[in-house]
Amino acid sequence: MWRRGRMSSITSTVTTMATTTRRRANARRILSTSVPLRPWKTSVVESHGDYRAEAWLEDHVGGDLYRYQADLPMLPVPTLAHTLERLLPTVLPVCRHDEEMESLRQAVDRFPEQASTLQERLLHRQQQHENANSSWLQHWWNTLGYLQVRESVVINVSYFFHLADDPSATTLTQRGAALLTAAAQYRHQVCSGSLAPTVLGRGERAQPLCSAAYKYMFHASRIPRPQQDSYKIYDPARYRHAVVARKGHFYTLNLCGPDHATPYPVATLQAGLERIVAHADAMHAHPPPPQLGWLTTAPRDDWAAARQTLLDTDQQYQRSTVSDALERLESGAVLLCLDDVHAVSRLEMGQLLLHGAGHNRWFDKSVQLVVTENGKAGLIGEHSMMDGMPMVGLADHCTKVTYEQCLRKSPTGTMVPEPTVEPIFNTPEFTQILQDPIVHNLVDQGTCCVAKMDCDDWTGRHAMQSQSFQGYGSQFIKQAGFSPDAFVQMAMQLATYRLWGEQAGTYEATQVRPFRHGRTETTRTVSLESAAFVQRLGLRPQYNEHDAEVRGEKLRLLRDAVQAHVRYIGAAAQAQGVDRHFFGLSMLVADGEKAPDLYAHPAFVRAKRWRVSTSHLTHPKIVNWGYGEVVPDGVGLSYSIHPRHCVFNVTALKETGWAEKLCTLLEESLLELRTLIEMDQAPPSSKL
Repeated sequence: MWRRGRMSSITSTVTTMATTTRRRANARRILSTSVPLRPWKTSVVESHGDYRAEAWLEDHVGGDLYRYQADLPMLPVPTLAHTLERLLPTVLPVCRHDEEMESLRQAVDRFPEQASTLQERLLHRQQQHENANSSWLQHWWNTLGYLQVRESVVINVSYFFHLADDPSATTLTQRGAALLTAAAQYRHQVCSGSLAPTVLGRGERAQPLCSAAYKYMFHASRIPRPQQDSYKIYDPARYRHAVVARKGHFYTLNLCGPDHATPYPVATLQAGLERIVAHADAMHAHPPPPQLGWLTTAPRDDWAAARQTLLDTDQQYQRSTVSDALERLESGAVLLCLDDVHAVSRLEMGQLLLHGAGHNRWFDKSVQLVVTENGKAGLIGEHSMMDGMPMVGLADHCTKVTYEQCLRKSPTGTMVPEPTVEPIFNTPEFTQILQDPIVHNLVDQGTCCVAKMDCDDWTGRHAMQSQSFQGYGSQFIKQAGFSPDAFVQMAMQLATYRLWGEQAGTYEATQVRPFRHGRTETTRTVSLESAAFVQRLGLRPQYNEHDAEVRGEKLRLLRDAVQAHVRYIGAAAQAQGVDRHFFGLSMLVADGEKAPDLYAHPAFVRAKRWRVSTSHLTHPKIVNWGYGEVVPDGVGLSYSIHPRHCVFNVTALKETGWAEKLCTLLEESLLELRTLIEMDQAPPSSKL
């Protein structure tokens, strides 16, 4: 079970991802609920992976959030010549002998003629009227990259953010109530369109980013279907509740008042959470509940069949018990998971968020907020229709809204109204459904039971390591004249080269949201320059390189590799990478047609087999974040570059031992590069 998609890269800190204007605008709106929510023409929209089908919601909601949408440029189609020119330096380093290099060059030379018709078809697709306000790529990418993937979403698709502690919220319900307050505020901004759009840069160089993905943040859930899942989003003007999970029990808790806009006071939400904890803990003293959350960890076709089995009982009993329960769960603004664990370390939280407590999750939910007994918190994102950058905005807001602030800003009389709490599955009607022989077998012995065992096995096969490198951070790297992101990428290249004795396909996800309905492009880290750099530094570190000429050569190679990476990521951010182009061309090979020879070349295949899946996010209040590996013999490597330290999170199969080894090699590589730079900058010692 491995993910085919990859989270969008965030190659700058949250403080530089948007203009100061946006931050100030959102600060003014933070508690504003003056903008009403306009009811949709239907209570629920079911998406099948095509952003165009829900684009009407952008016009319906309107507001600042979507004001640039109509003016965003279309995703371009690169020329064949440009793509091949950029491709070759990324594949040559992974060739294993001269004959393979020569055959690769020949396949590249033949490609323009073999792919000319495919390129014409792709250009035609881009220029079709129905794609005039969309992207030629998005429907393919959303479906093949996510909704058609049949493996479990656990580790394969979901990602996590570990949020910084709130010193004023040290208990489960305090932190949970503060997070719900923050989520309710951000929900209103998104759903009313009053959230300021993200704009990169300033002045004439300002680039507004596509806001389409925000529609799938709140009141949203992935729905298991045979062969291809769908995504449901519910009208926030009709639904105002969150879902809360505790010990495998699920409840609804209203977030805001009858206007569907004004959040309830934090004390009201906390009282509701305390009632939920008391009820769930009391229920758990009896025979264990049907832990239906495990179903969402199953392979998608298995979960789809189990869901249909549950829904079929409605017809049998001539009622809507199951469909109503699932709707209440799927339509919740967010899911708050109250976990009965005390997590302390960064690693413990990472493991809990990525794959822990499957009974107390509903992995289909777009947003899951997780809180531990001692007030630790994090966020789990479902990746199908929305990449990481929009979720960073929610995480940012959640870290800014503290429990103490909520209490201070709450009106006098904090227990008005009485919190409304309702169980979803613990009802007499649903209990009767669970006694049905078919359903009872499904829950106790069938799909639900198997899903738990399979998930336990799958997660148990994984190892995670989280490392905070205290040697230096972006401040030192900038002073040395390097791009922090590209510099760390080269350190990771050196570390993985030493881990495996060769370079492997390395992916840094890069967002292309300056384009309408753009998601991501691949930045390939392997290059002729990075190959020369890692080969010169070798498989063993040399911390004291006294030969000035050798030091100069190594630093020159490092600088060349960094600059090559900067050039590539700059092109990728403008949708001028190679991987989405090759993907689009391959999609247009008709039945019975032969694909261009290049697609089957071993080096081409090897270079795009992402053994190192990387992504960069730096935020002062995101302690750690991560995801799983893309291929079984690979690693998932997320990282943050703070001014004085770096954080890495590595996920890999336990049997490889690579997670721990790679963290050691990363530290070794970073220290070696620092020593190299410092020795070169030091004045020559005087001779007596």
